[in-house]
Formats: sequence, C-alpha cells, structure tokens
Amino acid sequence: MAAPSLFGADIEQLTFHAEMQTKNRLRFKVNIGWRFEVPHVHIRTTLVDSVPFRFDTTIGPLVFADQYLQLSAKLPSHNIFGLGEHVHTRYRHDTNWRTWPIFTRDTQPNGRANNLYGHHPFFLCLEDESGKSFGVFLLNSNAMEVTLQPAPAVTYRTIGGIFDFYIFFGDTPEQVVQEYLELIGRPVIPPYWSMGFQLSRWNYGNLSEVKRVVERNRAVGLPYDIQYTDIDYMEHMKDFTYDPVRFKELPEFAEYLHEKGQKYILILVRSASLFKPFKHMRISRLWSTVWPGETVFPDFTSETCIDWWVDEYERFYREIKHDALWIDMNEVSNFLKGSTTGCEDNKLNYPPYTPKILNELLYSMTLCMDAKQEWGDNYDVHSLYGYSMVLATEKALQHVFGPNRTMMLTRSSFPGVGKYSGHWLGDNTATWNDIKWAIHGMLEFGLFGIPYIGADICGFFGDSSEELCRRWMQVGAFYPFSRNHNAMNFKPQDPAAFGADSVLVKTSKHYLRIRYTLLPYLYTLFYKAHTTGETVVRPVLHEFYSDRATWDVDLQFLWGKHLLITPVLDPGVDTIRVYIPDAVWYDYETVRAFLNRRKHVDMYLPADKLGLHIRGGAVLPTQRPEVTTTHSRSNPMGLVIALDDNNQAAGELFWDDGDSRGITISVSLNKVWLYFRHRLSATSQGVLTMQVTKAGYKDPNNLKFENITVLGVPHPPTSVSVTHVNTGSHLGATTVLFLHGLSLTLGETYLVRWDMEDEELQRFNCHPEENADEAKCKSRGCIWKPSSTERVPWCFYPKDYGYVVTAATETDSGIMVDITRNVKHRISARPDSPDINNLRVEIRYHTSDLLQFKIWDPTSDRFEVPVPLSTPDAPETDENKRLYKVLISNKPFGIQVIRRSTGTKIWDSSVPGFTFSDMFIQVSTRLPSKFIYGFGETEHPTFKHDLNYHTWGMFSKDQPPGYKMNCYGVHPFYMGLEDTADAHGVLLLNSNAMDVTFQPTPALTFRTVGGILDFYMVLGPTPEMVVQEYTALIGRPVLPAYWSLGFQLCRYGYANDSEIKSLYKDMRAAGIPYDVQYADIDYMERQLDFVLDSEFAGLPAVVDSMRNEGMRFIFILDPAISGNETRYPAFERGQAADVFIKWPKHLKDDIVWGKVWPDLPNVDVDENLDWDTQVEIYRAYTAFPNFFRTQTATWWQKEIQDFYNNIMKFDGLWIDMNEPASFVHGTVGGKCLGDPLLENPPYMPPLESKHLGLNHKTLCMNSEQILNNGRKVRHYDVHNLYGWSHTKPSFDALLSVTGKRGVVVTRSTYPSSGKWAGHWLGDNFSRWDQLVKSIIGICRFREVEGYLPNARWYDYHTDVGVRGEMISLPTPLSHINLHVRGGYILPQQKPENTTYYR
Repeated sequence: MAAPSLFGADIEQLTFHAEMQTKNRLRFKVNIGWRFEVPHVHIRTTLVDSVPFRFDTTIGPLVFADQYLQLSAKLPSHNIFGLGEHVHTRYRHDTNWRTWPIFTRDTQPNGRANNLYGHHPFFLCLEDESGKSFGVFLLNSNAMEVTLQPAPAVTYRTIGGIFDFYIFFGDTPEQVVQEYLELIGRPVIPPYWSMGFQLSRWNYGNLSEVKRVVERNRAVGLPYDIQYTDIDYMEHMKDFTYDPVRFKELPEFAEYLHEKGQKYILILVRSASLFKPFKHMRISRLWSTVWPGETVFPDFTSETCIDWWVDEYERFYREIKHDALWIDMNEVSNFLKGSTTGCEDNKLNYPPYTPKILNELLYSMTLCMDAKQEWGDNYDVHSLYGYSMVLATEKALQHVFGPNRTMMLTRSSFPGVGKYSGHWLGDNTATWNDIKWAIHGMLEFGLFGIPYIGADICGFFGDSSEELCRRWMQVGAFYPFSRNHNAMNFKPQDPAAFGADSVLVKTSKHYLRIRYTLLPYLYTLFYKAHTTGETVVRPVLHEFYSDRATWDVDLQFLWGKHLLITPVLDPGVDTIRVYIPDAVWYDYETVRAFLNRRKHVDMYLPADKLGLHIRGGAVLPTQRPEVTTTHSRSNPMGLVIALDDNNQAAGELFWDDGDSRGITISVSLNKVWLYFRHRLSATSQGVLTMQVTKAGYKDPNNLKFENITVLGVPHPPTSVSVTHVNTGSHLGATTVLFLHGLSLTLGETYLVRWDMEDEELQRFNCHPEENADEAKCKSRGCIWKPSSTERVPWCFYPKDYGYVVTAATETDSGIMVDITRNVKHRISARPDSPDINNLRVEIRYHTSDLLQFKIWDPTSDRFEVPVPLSTPDAPETDENKRLYKVLISNKPFGIQVIRRSTGTKIWDSSVPGFTFSDMFIQVSTRLPSKFIYGFGETEHPTFKHDLNYHTWGMFSKDQPPGYKMNCYGVHPFYMGLEDTADAHGVLLLNSNAMDVTFQPTPALTFRTVGGILDFYMVLGPTPEMVVQEYTALIGRPVLPAYWSLGFQLCRYGYANDSEIKSLYKDMRAAGIPYDVQYADIDYMERQLDFVLDSEFAGLPAVVDSMRNEGMRFIFILDPAISGNETRYPAFERGQAADVFIKWPKHLKDDIVWGKVWPDLPNVDVDENLDWDTQVEIYRAYTAFPNFFRTQTATWWQKEIQDFYNNIMKFDGLWIDMNEPASFVHGTVGGKCLGDPLLENPPYMPPLESKHLGLNHKTLCMNSEQILNNGRKVRHYDVHNLYGWSHTKPSFDALLSVTGKRGVVVTRSTYPSSGKWAGHWLGDNFSRWDQLVKSIIGICRFREVEGYLPNARWYDYHTDVGVRGEMISLPTPLSHINLHVRGGYILPQQKPENTTYYR
C-alpha cells in the first residue's frame, strides 16, 4: 500500500545511481530526468572501485515529491562540523534536534539560527580518535534545512531539485577537505598584496575624509596595504558611477595610494537603475528597490548579461582606476518583498512546505521565486545568484587586468566560489559575541573551500569600545582576510582614530608587523590550498584529532599546521583558560618553549598581548616587515626553525611575483618552490637543507635569507657553517645559533649545519656524593647511564625534575611566582632532609643594572643572612631603562635573565635538578660562556675557572691555602664574561656551608645546606663596572690610611722586644722603605689577648720610639678568650656582659668551650709531644664572643681602649683565627649537644676533613648565637659570618680609640667585610707555587710568558713596541716587569723610607 502523501505531488518512480568516482569519493543520485540540477562549472565525473563507508540512510524514509524531498542518515559520531552559512555559537554542532536552514539571505549575523549569505550544504564528520573522517555534500541549490539529532543522525529536507550526494573519505579531517575541494574547485591564490591589512567604512562622506583616514594611519606607521570605498563613492549609489562633487578626485585616488605602495578596492552591487548602464543591459526586467531606488537585477546566468557586465566594468575601470573588486548584496538582496508589485500566488512563491528560513517566506528581502533566469526559475537558482555573479565578475576582471591576478570579494557564496573569490562574514556587530563567532565562521569557510576569509574587524554595526577593538585588532591581524570595516553613523574605528600613542595603535602595529613578517608563510599556505586543498586557517582538531579535548577547541585556531593563535575574546580579562595541544610549542614573541602540553592552562595575556605559539617541527619563512607589502617584498628574508620532540623540523616556501595569473603545480616558469627540512643527525650535527625543487622565477630584488633562528636547540652549538651546494663556498664558523648576516640567495640550494655539544654535557649530577651506583641513583628518581667520558656524571636528573609554576604575577617592578615540586618526582633524595613542596619566588628590579631573585618557603621562618645590602627604596619600573629582561620557565621552573642589548641569556636555571629541602638546596644555571671568575676563599690554580667538572667547597676554616681546600673566607660571588665581551656578576647571599660545581655545558650548580636562595645580579656591562656595581651593593671598600700602603714587616716567633728593636734598626740602616711593624701572638703572655708577656716588657717603649720616627705599629688579637684564669679582666667583664657563645638553654646553660692558643697558667709546655696531646694537656678552655650583639662590641672596644691607654699604643689591628678557629672539634671533649645532623648534615659539601663533620676545628653547629635584634640562631647558619661580625666592632673600636683612620686586617671575610678591613691570603708556604698562586699568574726562573693587550705599553720608561700578542719577558733576580699603559698620567712622589715623609 502506498504511503500517505505529506505535501502532494509525490514522484513514484525514481532513478538511483551510485558511482565511486575516485578511491575516496562516492556519488549517489536520486532523481528523475526532467528535474532541475545545479549547473556547476567545476564538477566532473570519473569512476573507480567502491570502498566501505558509514553513511546509513536506513534510519528514516526517503520522501521525494515535486516540492518536498527528505532523506535521513545515521552518523557514526556527534563530531559534526560545517553546514552554512549561519552563525554557529560553537564550531562542533549540537546534535540535540537542531535545525539549520540553508537559503541565501541578506540579514545580519546575530547568533540566531538564521540562514545567511551563503549556501553550503556540506559537513564533515570525525568518526573517532583514529582521525578517520568523511564529508557529505548535497549538490542542491533549492531552499533546504538540515536537522541534527542525538542518534546521531542527519535529516535533509529540500523543496526542489534532486538528491545529488557526494561522500568523501579520509584518514584525517584535513584529507576530507582536500577531497571535497578537488570536486568543487580548489581556492584561488590571492595576490600577495591582498594579504596586507585593509581599511574600509560605509559612508566616509567624501574623498577628503578618506584621505584623512589614510594619512593618519600612515602617520602612526601602521602596516596597511588597502583602502576601500563603499557605495557612498557612487552617484546616488548607482553602480559604474562616482559622485562628481564629494568624490570629484576619485579618478586620481588609486595613483595617490600607489605612490606609497598601497592599493584601492571599490564596491559594486548587483542591481541596476534607470541610467546609462541599465540601457545597455538588454535582459528581462523585474522591478524592485535597493540602494539606488527602483532597480532591476542582472541575470548573470545569461551570456548576454555577462557580456554587458564585462563591458560596463571595462568602461568604468577606464574612468576610475582601482586594483580589485568587492561585490555585495548578491544573495540576491531586495528592500522589498519580491518586487514593486509583489509576487503572484503560485506554488513557487508559496510552496506546500517552507524550510525554517528567516521570516518563513521565500521571497522575503529578495526576488519573487517565479522570476526567470537563463539557468531556470529563481525558485531553483536563487542561491546560485552570488555564484553566477562571481563567474561573470571573474570574466570581467580577467578582461580588465589581463595577466595580473587581482582579487574579488563576494558576500554571497556557493560551493566552488572559493576558486575565484574570497568572502567576508557579513554585517556583524561590535559585540564580544561577534568576535568569538567570527572564529567559527572562518573555520567553516575553510571547510567550504574559501580560505580567504575574515570578519569586519571591530564590528560593522555599533560603536566599538577601545578594549573590544583592541582585542579584535589583535586577532584580526591573523584573519586571512584582515579588514577593519564599519557602518555609517558610528564612531570611526580605524586604529589611528584611537590616538597615535594609544595601546590599541601600539598593539595593532605590533601584531600587524608580526603578520607581515609571516606573510611568506601565509602566502605559502594559500599556495598549498590552491594546489592541494589544504586549509589555511585550521581547527586545532585537524592536527590533533586523536586528542578528544581538541574537538571542542574553537576559540583558538591555527595558521596551517604550525602557528597557534590564542586571542582574548572577553572583556576585562588578562588571563584566559586555553588548551595546549600535545606538541612542543614555542612562544613566538619570547621564543621560549612552552612547557605545558595536552592540558588546559591559564594563559596571561595583558591588554597588549595575544597568544602566539609556533609548533615544534616547523620551518617558517619570514621577511622583514614594512608598512606595505610593496616595500616588505624587497626586504631580506629569514627562517624560524622550531624543533620538535625529535629535534626535527620541516617547512616550505612558495614565492613568485605575487601578481601573475596561471599558477599551477605543473608550471614552474613564474615561481620558486623551496622545501626546508631540518634533522638532527646521528653525529650530533644539526642539518638544515634548503632545497629548491622548482626555480623558474628570479626575484628582481635579489632577495637573500639573512637570518635563521633555531628554537629548541637542546644546548648551544660549537660551530655553524653554511654550504652552497653548487659552489661549496663556506661562510665560516660562529658560536651563535641565532644566525645573522647570512646572504643566502632565494632560489638556490644550501645546507646549514651546526655541531652540537654532546648530550652528556647536559647532565646535571643527581649524586654529587661519592660512591654513586645505579640503585642509589634510581632511589632518588634519577637516571643512571654510564659514560666513558671522564668526570661526566653517571647519575643525572630527568629533564622535568624540579618545580613547576602554579601562579605568577608580574608588575612593573618585578615578578612574584608560586612554585610546587613536580609530583612526578616525590622521591626524597635525602630522607633526613625533607623536601619543601611549595615555594615562593620574588624577582625585584632594583635598578637598571641590579636585580634580585629570592626563593624561600613562605610557611616557615628559615634563616636569612642578616648582612645589610644597599638597594634602592624604589625599584626601576621603566623596562626600557633596564639592561635586563627576566622570563619565567614553567616546567621545570626556572629563571632566565637576558641582556636586552644582545639577547644573551646570562642566567638560565630552567634546567633539571632544582631541589629545596630542609638541609639541602640545589640550583643549576646555564652560563653564557666559559669565562667565569671568582668564588672563594679557595686556592685556585688559575684566575679563570676550569669548567671541567670541578667542585669548590665554601666554609670558613682555619685551613692554610691548598688545592680545593676551603679556607678562611666565604665569597659566593662570581663574575662572568659573555661572548659579546659584556660582563655580569652574581652573588648568592647565603651563609651556610655550600659548594659550587662547574661543568663544561657551560653550567654552574650551587648547593647549600640551609637558609634560602637569595641571588643578586649586576649587569656591568664591563668587568670593571661589574665590580663597581657589586661594591655599591655590598658596600664600598674602606679607604685605608695612607701609611698602610707602605711596606710592612711581621713574623710569628719574635723571641722578645729586643729582636723587634734590632730588626727595625737593621731595616733603617739598609735604607729599605718600611712603614709598618707587626707583633704576632708571641708578644702576649700565654697567648692571652690584652696581656703583655714579660719578654716584651720593653715593647711599648720600642713602639713609641718607632712611631716618633714616622713608623706605624699593628698588633694581633684573636677572638678566643681564656676562661681558666683566676684573674683575667677580659674574660670576667665579658662573662658579666654575657658576650660569649653558649648552648641553647634547653640543652645546657653554659658556654660552648673550645681551645685555641691560650695556655693554662703555671704550666711548661713540652713541645716534643704531638699536637693533639699538647692541646689536651696545656691549652686553656676558651670562650668565643658573639660579635653580633651590641653588648659584645661595647665590651670589645673597652678592652682595646684599656690596652691602648694602659699598656701600648698602636695604629692598626690585626684580627686572626676568626673563622672561628678552635683546636678541638666542636667543643672540649668533642661531644656536641643537640641534633647530630647539624654536625654531619645529610649532604656534606666537599670540604677539608668533611668526614669529621662541619665542627672540625671550629665550634659545634648547634651553638646558639643571638643577633642584634634578639633573634636566636644556630651557629650552623652563621658560622661563615663570624669573621664578618668580628670586623666591624674591631674597626669601630680602632677608630674610637686612636681617633684616626688606621687599618684593620682580618683573616676571615664575607661579602661587605671590605667596608671595614683588609685581608691577607693566610698561612701560605715558602714555595714557588705559592708565589704563582698569590697572583694567579705564571712564573718561571729565567723568563715569563706575558700578554700585552692591544694598547701602547712602556717598560716603565721605554716603549715596548709590541701590542696585542704574547711576549717573552726576562726575569733576572734584580728585576720585575712593570709596564705603563700609554694614554695615562700617573701621579707620583719622590720616595722616602716611610710614608711619614711624603
């Protein structure tokens, strides 16, 4: 029994035809011979064998009536994209019973489910994570609707024509698009200049206003290629006319633009009114009303009409020169319903079923459906009107522009239009919704084969706010068609209208310059679209279809495969939630690797920023930008190479004259095609091949590739070379990977190679302690990999070991960051030192050349060094004044400090291994070069450090100089030279035991056993300025008394005062200049401070005599005070004032006793006994003053004052043994109270006798000291500050007691000790190597090899005549080599035996 009829006129007998036209395209038709079929100019038919597919039409009935056709099909997934033209609020379709009408219509895109300007019954379905996809195209131009339902399924309903379906199969979504475009026609490649930025508005009013807009945007330096005029240029809005009053000079306007390299585009609409061109039309007429008033509509399906259109256009072009054409209102649009007389009541104008189009009336805002065109009734061909107009206009453009490519922009479209024209997304509105929806529209028109697509930037209707327009200009800079256009009666919105100094202008210029820089890449994408059908603007899912999270990413988009654009699309926000697909990504602007992947992240994008990331694996061609493409095309080119996970990259460049027609894949006479590939070879050599595959075009500008930037190089190269394949020429080696100054001719083949340092040099030691093995290594979560290279660590950190950024806030004065330990590596390397999981980082921009970065635990009160530094009250907030730029790496967390003038990274701690635990802190940084100086106090064989895996411990100790022996002072400061000859310095303000390890990467690792990380960096840029800036920070050195610059004599072991007196007389008699005499501890009774030995009873008189003759006297004081005396005022007064270091009261309320030089009373020392026995039997208990306290300084000054007034005069102080040194380990008896980990921490730096603990030859680490503010601290934390704390009270006492400047000489030092004292290099030995090491130089017996820098040098009186080279200098025993640099005046004075007679 026949099914009931829905709308009558059912067709009972149908023909079904199916054919496999290609291996990936199936066509099936359901029709009857006499019905209308779309007369598409590009679609052809071929047959191949069939393939399986998943488009199941058994889900619903097939209905085929005269004016109602319906077909349903079940789909394999809900991942449906396409169908148009509409505003879709999401790119992926909602399948919950959503119906989308398709019928071309002039209406505003407002977010409702209305049919818009184009007719595109095509959708793409992604089946699953495999990427398998298919597309469905219904070749039917009648009014229709498509319903998506949750099955998932699709239902088509159309009111005419036939069912003519094409199914496309692909292994990826991108392949499906390529198959579709092969059918309907691949896109046109627009002229190069049309890639530039464009300005337009409806109703400038007159040509003078147009020129004012042009000039103000030129004045701000805006990259800007094209100016439009809308219908207001016409006389009464009639095509092929111009207003002779308001646009009188329009015939000369194109030349005005051309003089500055710009182009002119004007509009034509498709209606004609009662004026001359109308009289030439010679076609049937249906009267209606549009812009000019009463109008008729050309039938562009008629060859007669096409000829008329071409002729009128040619006539008009001769009068008004322009460069391209914008055609509008071609849906076809009408301001009336049908015509001036309405429409007849018939089945075409009132069909039995009307799809859910806007107003549900077919002739609403268009012509009557029974109007006739050569292709058929308007009922059937209405949606083809724009398509037919495009075909006619293409013929007109070819006729006028001949071999030049020109460009066309159409509002109404149909499948295949992209072969000739671009499209804009219509009359949008200045709203935040519209800026979002534009992205979905662009992505859809990429599917539809119209990649030259964009929205009206800043919105057509409505007044755009500055914020909206600013954000729209940012994203619009990456629309393939980038035009700012708005309507009459609204505020101007061209960038310059917002003010030359506005953020909008600055950010617009910035991102348009990036666009122009990347135009060679964009142009190549259009060539790929033209030749293969690849999309230009691309959904993220096309590249990452296996990641389900990308299926809904539709507010980010790609240029091709490799450039990810992430705009801000909401008001009042600077941090947005975005998705980072699973690839290596590099921030285009900072060139930093973006460490997150395959996850949603919060991206900080302030008012002037848009997210722009390059995908690893890309080789992007670039060109230095200009304000127009006319000028930029003559500029040098470049490459940006972004390495992927496999250290590989590939890319392409298409280049031609940018204008000529006839571009096809098989023609090579007018283009150049380059293929780039980078690979990392098995020999650790980077190789970039620039391979020319077609070379039929030679650019008249003789373009060169001048710059190549490689992103993601795992470590710096040792050399780079460029080889011209044809000639074998070689540019030489350089150590810079960012290659400048190349001259690689476009169109020729080259190889670029760079040698990479070994992977082993990138290892950071995870087991610096001895006796590492695989089990210990892996227990720390590290990698074990033996190496045959000496000193390379076998146990090293994985790349992501460390911390990750959880929050970051940047201000003009610095950056605050919260970081969290990477949960992947929660294994504690040292269980006795628990890791601290959450840390805070503060970076302060103190001055233009000084910054500080501090890392600490905000939840605990960890020890911080109480040494005051000189930093300004107000930071340097002007970025342009700062010599540095600071970047934060996210995973692993790291800080990068970059010298702005050169781009050199002078600090880069974004390397694995950062550890922050209670008693072990480690941080590593890459270094900009191998020229590192500093760190101490340790004997270094050379001034410049050897970076071949050397570790230097730092912990103040009574230790004579020796190789890798930690000595008296602690100075965690180094100066680094950069390859650019600039210099910088870095101080770690930390006073715990520590070490530093150099490695040849080059890199440096700091390890410390407590406190926090508090780094200060000075930027120089010269070595001398580094020192000046460093001493400005820690305190300028004291100006010593003039006499202290004279020669000085001392010894340990003067027998009595007579020996000193005789020495003085002998020196005088010999006439040897000699200013200062010392007395060591032998002047003391039993080595007691402030007590004169009987053998030196006459010393005060000797000193007085010498001083009367111009000499100066310095005596020694040690800090340790004997406590075994029956009457010793120094100890008694000190004990009464509570100045001595004690145990924490909860352990023992007593002094921490040591033993140093003081002997017990009433004993005779048997020096034949071994040292330890002598100490045990004869040495007194000694107490150590806590010099942090004010009361201690007062006591110390009192004792010195009494000695000066009552015993002996002096001019300076020599303070010794203040590391502090002790002859017992920790305390008398050797038992340190409290936590044993303080004496032997979980990590022990490589210190002298480290197996005996930190208390070896000093105090117990759990001794308690009290700071001047009353805070109690452990000696563990302040041990290295003891000498520092001793120095200032001594300096103050000397100044107070003598009333003169004097001089203090101290053995133990810390940064800023130089504010009060000098230092000697300790208890060295009488050996030649000690002489060498004392000057960090080279010495031989008969001659010395020296270097004379590039200047004029005098051997004190005689010009040497050598400069800039090594020279052998004689070294007789009577002579030292002394040279004066030419160009300087040295003040001098006649010498005497003492400075007293100066």
